[in-house]
Amino acid sequence: MQFSTEHRQLADTVEKFIEKEINPHVAAWEKAEEFPSHQLFKKLGNLGLLGLKYPEQFGGSGLDFSYSMVMAESLGLCHCGGVPMAIGVQTDMCTPALARFGSDELRHAYLAPAIAGDLVGCIGVSEVGGGSDVAAIRTTATSDGDDYLINGSKMWITNGIKADWCCLLANTSDGPAHKNKSLIIVPMDAAGITRQKIHKVGMHSSDTAQLFFDNVRVPKRNLIGQEGMGFTFQMMQFQEERLYAAASSLKNLDRLIDATIAYTRERSTFGRPIIDNQSVHFRLAELRCEIEALRALTYSAVESYVAGKDVTRLASMAKLKCGRLSREVTDSCMQYWGGMGYTADNLVSTAWRDSRLVSIGGGADEIMLGIICKLEGTLPKASA
Repeated sequence: MQFSTEHRQLADTVEKFIEKEINPHVAAWEKAEEFPSHQLFKKLGNLGLLGLKYPEQFGGSGLDFSYSMVMAESLGLCHCGGVPMAIGVQTDMCTPALARFGSDELRHAYLAPAIAGDLVGCIGVSEVGGGSDVAAIRTTATSDGDDYLINGSKMWITNGIKADWCCLLANTSDGPAHKNKSLIIVPMDAAGITRQKIHKVGMHSSDTAQLFFDNVRVPKRNLIGQEGMGFTFQMMQFQEERLYAAASSLKNLDRLIDATIAYTRERSTFGRPIIDNQSVHFRLAELRCEIEALRALTYSAVESYVAGKDVTRLASMAKLKCGRLSREVTDSCMQYWGGMGYTADNLVSTAWRDSRLVSIGGGADEIMLGIICKLEGTLPKASA
């Protein structure tokens, strides 16, 4: 992926925004287990950062996908994982299908305000009984004249407490599991919606909810695209979500290595700096190589995606690698920080607890492996 002057200017804008508007408040937001998403998103919207890849007709910048990934990578400099994840939901998880397949009426009503930062969105796919197994979801949207009646629940919904609208995946027929689902925009002030906050191991500053839908009436004009195409549309959205996860991990992992090098140079044991131990400096060098390999894989996937190619294989690989490498880097760095690394407000411990989600959310590691194996043709044949 070639970086232009415009790419670098964008990265500089995002990094200055993080330094001024995010990092000084992270400690308070982590303690509160939420951040002021409407206020922060409005500031991002005013800078044009929430619609980089979306059409100018709806307030976007009309740029290609590589600009979104430059922003995602820069967001890795945030001192927590929760805020970048919440921003990513707005830019790369709940809006891609709406932008690509939604009617003009729907895009003016929901995409344009999301790009401006006036409305906060969330994506409603996972359920208690169907997370990575998207085909297993049970939430229904049954036809009732010109409306859908929605019943069911969604689990682990980022931005769910404060969201103004939800891009909801629901079953709209009794057909085959991959052909009976639809994506529907649900206004979160509709009657019959209940929200319940979820407390998590990490990602503390990101509000996460369980959503309950009890005969929620939504007009059929809120359907994205066509009925029965929801599973396909969601698989497309997953490609951007997974590339976002990989890109947003890169500078964060580099930041942890940099901080660990600095700390182990200053901290001595048995008369010499910790970093002077070969096992330490060799390990940090090895991890740095792995980060660069992930960066190359991610850039390659983004370049292919911009060129209009199917990146299911590369995006799945990048997501798998980023989740596992994040666990490996944070755990290794914590070890070298010793007791200081285990304190709650340390940058390494924050990254350690936040990054654990990457191997679970947006498709677990095992799902990524299954996709890769399917594309490699190595899955066992189904028994007769």
